[in-house]
Amino acid sequence: MAGPYATDRESLERVVQVSFVRAGGPGGQHRNKTETGVRLFHPPSGITLTASERRSQAQNREIAFRRLAARLRARNRRRKARIPTRKPRAAEERRLEAKRQRARTKRERRPPPE
Repeated sequence: MAGPYATDRESLERVVQVSFVRAGGPGGQHRNKTETGVRLFHPPSGITLTASERRSQAQNREIAFRRLAARLRARNRRRKARIPTRKPRAAEERRLEAKRQRARTKRERRPPPE
C-alpha cells in the first residue's frame, strides 16, 4: 500500500458503506420501481460516489467499486516536490520599473499642495 488508503477490493468491501438508490432518468416503470443505482461511502476518506448507468445492480456495483479504487489511488499518489527556480534578473527589473511607473502615475494624480 503506497498511501493511507487501501485500494484492493477485499479491504474496500470491509470499510465501505453500500446503499442502493433508485436511478433517475429515462427507463420508464422498470427504472422507477427498482433500486439499481449504487451509492458507496468510504468513511476514512469521506468520498461518496454513485453509479447508475446500467440496469443491473451488480454491474453498477462493479463500476462504483472500480471508480472508488481509482479515486483512492489518485489520493494516494505523492506529488513531486517542486524545485524552486531563480527569477531572471530582467524579470525582476521589469517588475521594479512597473512599480516605479505606477508610483509616478499616482504621484501626478495627487492634488497640488496648497
